[in-house]
Amino acid sequence: MGDEEWEELQRNLEATIPVYDKINRFATLGQVSRWRGMVRKMLPEGRVLEIGCGPGSFAEDLVGRELVCLDPIPEMLRTAEERVNVARKSRGEEPAEFVKGIAENLPFEDDYFDAVCTLFSFRDWFDKRTGLTEALRVLKPGATLVIIEPAKLNSIHGFLGVIWMKYWVAAYARIVCGVKDHPWKWLTKTYSEFGTTRDYINMLKQTGFTDVSSKLIFPGMATIWHAKAP
Repeated sequence: MGDEEWEELQRNLEATIPVYDKINRFATLGQVSRWRGMVRKMLPEGRVLEIGCGPGSFAEDLVGRELVCLDPIPEMLRTAEERVNVARKSRGEEPAEFVKGIAENLPFEDDYFDAVCTLFSFRDWFDKRTGLTEALRVLKPGATLVIIEPAKLNSIHGFLGVIWMKYWVAAYARIVCGVKDHPWKWLTKTYSEFGTTRDYINMLKQTGFTDVSSKLIFPGMATIWHAKAP
């Protein structure tokens, strides 16, 4: 993905905010909330960074952690901050911190977080290997990384995924957004360019993570990668 494409992607992601949760539920057959719950259970106590927090759909219900949310899109951060901190205040928790930034240049010191997670954002990173290197840098020794993304086991499975997104999800998005040129078309594009589950297992290991594993969920619709900082 080139610089211009990445900038266009950011503009389209911002345009998804009003219908973000509605279309995600449709695209995942209502499973996205369960998947987010699975990730929350994998995160340890302590300071957690979510890279690509979007409008706060995951962070809103992350309980009992010191939370930092990062996103490159100011309007995503504004939406997430209001949503997440209202929920945290109702639970008697301290506000989360919201930071504008990208995965490839995390504005945090070394060995700072007990966990890093990214949910349905990893495929949008401009340079995934650099982003993983940065995630490793800011994690404490032995700390946790969790990634969840639409699954792509191989070329055949990936082709079926493209069909699902290009026709089924896109048809619904056109109805909800009320326009043919809807921003969710980028979901198909970024998924098409996304590698296989094995590709990212290898990338995590090459970056320096240990105890790397992946789990395919519901069947074949998403993959959770789990790894540790050495």
